[in-house]
Formats: sequence, structure tokens, C-alpha cells
Amino acid sequence: MSSRFRSAARALAVAAALAAASAAAADPNRALRVCADPNNLPFSNERGEGFENRLAEIVAADLGSHVEYTWWAQRRGFVRNTIGAGDCDVLMGVPRDLDSVLTTAPYYRSTYAFVYRKGSMPFKSFDDPALRDARVGVQLIGDDFANTPPAHALGRRGIVANVVGYPVYGDYTEPNPPARIVEAVAHNELDVAIVWGPLAGYFAARASAPLSVTPLAEQREGVLPFAFDISVGVKRGNATLRDELDRVLARKRAYIAALLDEYGVPRVAANAEPARFDGAAR
Repeated sequence: MSSRFRSAARALAVAAALAAASAAAADPNRALRVCADPNNLPFSNERGEGFENRLAEIVAADLGSHVEYTWWAQRRGFVRNTIGAGDCDVLMGVPRDLDSVLTTAPYYRSTYAFVYRKGSMPFKSFDDPALRDARVGVQLIGDDFANTPPAHALGRRGIVANVVGYPVYGDYTEPNPPARIVEAVAHNELDVAIVWGPLAGYFAARASAPLSVTPLAEQREGVLPFAFDISVGVKRGNATLRDELDRVLARKRAYIAALLDEYGVPRVAANAEPARFDGAAR
């Protein structure tokens, strides 16, 4: 086989692959099957008001498809009972290192943030002496109330007696359960809350009193992480879909940045230098 013939054959193969991809993208019957929580703003709700709902629409439009939802409360077993059970193909926001799914490149990186009333003393660091006397709220995870990284950071400094825990999941019979910790600051029940960034930015902007949001200066403390890369997750083994979504996310980077700005999501750049804790603040 001549080199000219081989080159022509390769060109035809590439053209056929591109044509097939274009046809798939233009298929009006194609569905982007998404599993999401119906009561979890600012991420998602059944009215499509969350930024992950909006991102799903952006992705589906780029693929020439439409979104179909399976709703499931984001509790223990969420991944297993949704994408793991084959009820959907995509989870719109998961940690990049989540090993139960295959993840895209991150589309944002956020961190925990201090939320406090405007005009009050600002909080910027876990080593701020004011934390020892303030009424501090932290988020707890899961039905067993496991500690989040900020709770561990406070505990390492002996800041415990003045700390109040708020479960991330909250009372699911109420709308937007994660909002309670931010509302407690607005209602003067707390002096400061340490909240996952997207929740902090979104609910602080909608609180009944003016609030300030200051992202943590440190992204980690030794092995304790405060900042996380967030990606789109697909079922393990579905590298074809993962790669397709990576291309969409790259094409829509500017739209996604504007969307995150609209929802007040604080973002941080990756920082390889860990903060160190030597106990000097005790």
C-alpha cells in the first residue's frame, strides 16, 4: 500500500469519524441523562434554578440534545443509587478525585469561606484570635455528623466549646436546607460561619441582613484540604462520554465562568504550597 493511499485512507477515516460525531450531536432524540437533587440550591432543584441545572442545559445544547432528570436526594448512597444503578449518565458536580465515577477536567475550584455580618470584625484565618470568643458555625456531613475540614482545623486549635454544628443536608422538608447556617449569621445567632464556598456566596447574597464572604486564604493545612476541584462525573468506563464532555466544557469555558459569577461562587487557583500548622495559635 503506497504512502499516498495510506494518507488518503486516514483522511477518510477522520472525516467519517467527524461526520459521525456531528450526526450524533445533531440528533434531537439524544438525551443527556442527569441525576440531581431536587432541593439543593444553589446546585440544583426540580425547577431548574441551580447552576448545575443551568450547566446541564449549556452542555446539552452544545451536544444538540436535551436534558432528562432522575431526581434523588443527595444523601449517603447517592452515587450508588443513581449513576451506579444506571438511572443516568451524568452527575453535574462531583469532586475531581471521587473514585466511584469517571471525572472530567475540573470546571471550577472553590474553597470554604468565612461568612459574617458586614460592619463587624472580619475573619480571615483559623488563627484569628477572635474565633476563640466568637459564636462559630461549621458544617457537618452525613447522618453520622462527620466533621468537615474546617471543623477539624478548629478542633486542632482547641476551638470547640463555642462552635455549633449545622448538618449540610439539614431538614429536607424545608426548601434549601443548607441555607440554615448562613441564615443563623444573618439572624445574629452566630458571629461567623465557615461554609463551603458555593453555599456561602449564594445564600449570603440572599440573606435578610448584609453579609460578607471571605474565602479561606489557605487551601490546605498539611494533609487537611480546604479547597476542592469540581468536575462532571460519568459512569466508570464511559471514557467516550467523559472525553466528549471535556470538549464541551473547554468550548464553554467563558459561559461557565459567567454562570459561576452569577451565582456568587468563589473560585481559587490551584496552590501546591500547603499551609502548616504548628500549634502556636493555641
